Amino acid sequence: MLSTPSLSAVTTPANLIAPYGGRLVDLLAGEEQKLELKEHATHLPSIQLSMRSICDLELLAVGAFSPLDRFMGQEDYQRVLDEMRLSSGYLFPIPVTLPVEPSAQFHLDQEIALRDLKNNLLAVMTIQEIYEWDLEETARKVYGSTDLRHPLISEMYRLGKLHISGPLRVLQCPPHHDFRNLRLTPVETRARLEALGHDNVVAFQTRNPLHRAHEELTKRAVQEVDGSLLLHPVVGMTKPGDVDHYTRVRTYRALTDHYYEPNRVVLALLPLAMRMAGPREAIWHMLIRRNYGANHLIVGRDHAGPGNDSTGKPFYGPYESQETAEKYSAEMGMKVIPFKQLVYLPDEDRYEEVSKIEQTARTASISGTQVREEYLHNGKKLPGWFTRPEVADILADSYPPRYKQGFCIWFTGLSGAGKSTTSEVLTVLLQQHGRQTTVLDGDVVRTHLSQGLGFSKEDRDVNIRRIGYVASEIVRHGGVVVCAAVSPYRVTRNDVRNMVGSGHFVEIYVNTPLEVCEERDVKGMYAMARRGKIQGFTGIDDPYEPPLHPELTLDTLNHTPEENAHLVVDYLFAQGFLRD
Repeated sequence: MLSTPSLSAVTTPANLIAPYGGRLVDLLAGEEQKLELKEHATHLPSIQLSMRSICDLELLAVGAFSPLDRFMGQEDYQRVLDEMRLSSGYLFPIPVTLPVEPSAQFHLDQEIALRDLKNNLLAVMTIQEIYEWDLEETARKVYGSTDLRHPLISEMYRLGKLHISGPLRVLQCPPHHDFRNLRLTPVETRARLEALGHDNVVAFQTRNPLHRAHEELTKRAVQEVDGSLLLHPVVGMTKPGDVDHYTRVRTYRALTDHYYEPNRVVLALLPLAMRMAGPREAIWHMLIRRNYGANHLIVGRDHAGPGNDSTGKPFYGPYESQETAEKYSAEMGMKVIPFKQLVYLPDEDRYEEVSKIEQTARTASISGTQVREEYLHNGKKLPGWFTRPEVADILADSYPPRYKQGFCIWFTGLSGAGKSTTSEVLTVLLQQHGRQTTVLDGDVVRTHLSQGLGFSKEDRDVNIRRIGYVASEIVRHGGVVVCAAVSPYRVTRNDVRNMVGSGHFVEIYVNTPLEVCEERDVKGMYAMARRGKIQGFTGIDDPYEPPLHPELTLDTLNHTPEENAHLVVDYLFAQGFLRD
């Protein structure tokens, strides 16, 4: 489990006044400076930021990460890993860094332009620090695990090996064209909350649609402290496979427009790139919401947890986040409101805490899994006692039944294992069952999508991630895609799983012994690798890392390709992706 430093070990120096909720960092340039920066940046080397770094830059610029005013330097980074504090002593639990690959353009005192994925200029940094970072140390200390099923850990393997840091001059925040009136900065959010006239503000962190139990919980929390609610959903990066933010925000608006007192609620969007870091992230959410003007935070069960690890066990204990948040609540000036489990009492038409009802009372509840599996995936409308009709309609429109949703079949195994042969049969069977299917075969993709790439580890990873990106786009638009690629490295396959979304990714290990693959090799590739004519050939002088927990494992010695394809079809029927 993740360990957090004790309070006694890392007390704040007496001469420091906790800044949480005080004056905010503001890195945005004035109008005259913007013109100068834009002209100046045309002569500077540039880097394109990842989506995660874009989110981080925006929250740095508007003061959401106050007192942090830049991507972390080495001293801040190391102390955050070890003690959850900046070098100044201020509490800060999550590293916010800018990773880059080594390059001649990165040197001390060099100015560099930071651009988004569409090459828009966002900021100029003066590089004051360049330092190496350790992936395993970061994974252990921040996430409490090195398991590749954690989405952030698999992502870290493709980050640059260096961090750069220095003062930022921000020309503009990343442009957003959706829900403009809800994208409030900390200063704007504070102003709206102050206008409501309540001393206490309860913040609710969410990355999911709100159902009646959530609505009831937030209303009770507000009533208890005689305050207002900051409904503050994350619209940056959340857990892979989550409901998209466009759908979620539509549901939040429906609720705040019709079911909350207008003088008790502010809906604002938070462009945060979540780390799914459990206990540490709970503290981070407290810090951020304090900067937005809240003094209470509802902390949920398994708050900011990424789900289960590769052995099927949760990464964090169910109450670790609540306990850790309580430790630091006084220092931050944020009271923790634990998320209480509420159940519906149909005989009384109301919700009540589980701890307050008689054991004999008749109750009703629907789990998140049931919402997906029994209702949304089957095209069945959620009941009114569970969710508001407006929310149910929005979810039904955005999420068709599972047999109309997209999915990715990912065959992995040694060259010659039988991946392509099985995928050919499976493709025909899928079309027979009414699912139009795209095939992305490793060899074919190399010809059309990855021409020019070699067979180094780096080039293989690029090739697999390209296949994964195309597959994720097909799945996102409701299509079916069958991928057959050696894909020898676990970390890269897990990265693709995160791109596609775990619930729509079916990893199939075609388990054929090496000697059998060599016997089947009509091209003679294995023989050339044995003679040293081909270097880095998977299974000979480069490792193949078999999946630890694939959705299916196929035996090609005792089953024909047709039999194996039917096993896959049976699995898809069981998961609801196919129907008679």
